[in-house]
Amino acid sequence: MSDVLYACEDGVASIVFNRPKANGYDLAFHEAFHEAIVRADRDATVRVVVLRSALERFFCAGADIKAFAANSIEENKRMVDQARANLAAMERSGKIFIAEINGHALGGGLEIVLACDLRFGGDGAYQLGLPEVKLGLTPGNGGSQRLARIVGMAKALELCVTGQGIGPQEAFRIGLLNRLHPADTLRQETGAFAKELANGAPLAIAALKKGIRAGIEKPLSGGLELEAGLVEPLYGTADAEEGFRAFTEKRPPVYKGC
Repeated sequence: MSDVLYACEDGVASIVFNRPKANGYDLAFHEAFHEAIVRADRDATVRVVVLRSALERFFCAGADIKAFAANSIEENKRMVDQARANLAAMERSGKIFIAEINGHALGGGLEIVLACDLRFGGDGAYQLGLPEVKLGLTPGNGGSQRLARIVGMAKALELCVTGQGIGPQEAFRIGLLNRLHPADTLRQETGAFAKELANGAPLAIAALKKGIRAGIEKPLSGGLELEAGLVEPLYGTADAEEGFRAFTEKRPPVYKGC
C-alpha cells in the first residue's frame, strides 16, 4: 500500500499520510505526496484539498531519522529538494489546502502543516514543534520562515531556538491553528467546512489566495496594486454574473469556475 493515499468526493480531495509508525518520511514518501498534490491541482473538479493522517497518534513526525542518518548527503539532499518542491506546489496552487491535525506534527511534519493555507486541529495530548536545533540543525523546508509569518518573529524564534513543542490549545492561542475542535468531531467539522468552501467561487478564492500570499510580502501600495489587478478580470466572469443573480433571486449561487 502507498505511503500516501488519495481520494476525492464532492469537490474535496483528501491526501492521507499512511506510513506507520509515525509517518516519518523518505524520498519515496515525498514522491508519492508530489503525485497527489499534482493530481489534485490538475483536477478541475477539486476545489479544496485536505491533508490528514491515517495513523492514530501522528500527523507526521518529519524525516525518518534512521533512514536520514543511513543515507548519503546527496540522497538526503534529493529528499529535501522534493519536500521543498511539494510545499511550494501547495502554495502556488489555486486550490485551498487544509491541514487536519489530530496527532504529533514535528519537524518536517509541521513544515507541511505550515505550508497549508488553513490549519484545523483536534484537542488532545499531542505536540506541534520544530525540534531540529536539538540535532544541531535548523528547519530545512521553510519551517522557520513560514512559522514567523504565521505567529510572529518573537514567538517563532522562541520555538525554534528551544526546539520546544506546544499543544494544540497553545497553538490555537498563538494563531498557528485556525480552528480547534474536539478530537472526535475534527473530521466532521473539517469536512463540513471543506464542502462549504468547495461550493464557493473558485476563481475568486484562487485570486484571494494569490493576493494575500503575495501581497503580504509587499508594501501596502504594492499589495493594493496587486489586489486591483486580481479583481478586475473577475468582473466579466460567468461566476460573478451568477453571484449577483443568485443574490437578487435570494438563492444559493452555483459556481462553475468560469
